[in-house]
Amino acid sequence: MKNKITTLTLSALAALAIIGAQSCKSKKQAPSLQSQTGAVEISVPFTGKEYQSDKEYFRSKALGNSMDLSTAKKIALQNAKSEMASLIQTTVKKVTEQYTNQRQIASTQEFSNKFEEMSREVTNQILTDVRIIGEKQFKETNGTYTWWVAVEANKETVLNGINKSISNNQKLQQDYDKKKFEEIFNSEMDKLAKERGY
Repeated sequence: MKNKITTLTLSALAALAIIGAQSCKSKKQAPSLQSQTGAVEISVPFTGKEYQSDKEYFRSKALGNSMDLSTAKKIALQNAKSEMASLIQTTVKKVTEQYTNQRQIASTQEFSNKFEEMSREVTNQILTDVRIIGEKQFKETNGTYTWWVAVEANKETVLNGINKSISNNQKLQQDYDKKKFEEIFNSEMDKLAKERGY
C-alpha cells in the first residue's frame, strides 16, 4: 500500500513537472510584439503626474521637429500652448454651461456667447505668460532636431483674468456671481484631477 501511494505521488509530481515545463516553454516561445510587427516601444518625455493637469494647474506637453534647433523649440512651444488653450477653453465652456443652467439669466445664449468670446481673450493673454516646467532636446538620426516642452498655467491666473474682464463689461457683470462661478470652476478642476488619477 505504501509503495502504491509513493508511486502515485511520484507520478503526480512528474506530471506537474511536465506541465510546468511545457507552460514555461510556451511562454518562452511566444513571439514578442517587436518580432511580430517590428514595433519598438518608446519612452515619451514628461509623462509623469507632475506634468498633467490637476486641480491647481492646467498643463500640457508637445514636441516640435525641425532642421533648426530654435525652430523646433518654437514649434513645440506653439503646440503646447495650443493644447493648453483648448483645455482651458473646454473647461471654461463646461463651467459656463453649468453656471447658466443654475442661474436665472434673461438671455442665456447671449451671455454664453459673450462669455466664450471673453474667455478666448483671457486665454490668449494667459498663454503669453505660461511657465515652462520641462524641456528636452534630441538630435534625430536624419539630422533634424526634436524639442519636447511641458508648460503650465495656474488656475488662479485664469480665474483672475475672467474676473477682471467681467468687471470691465457691464452687460456680463449684471449676470455674474463671482462666488458661484468660482465654485463651479473649482468643481470642474477637481473632476479634471480625478480623471488623471489625483
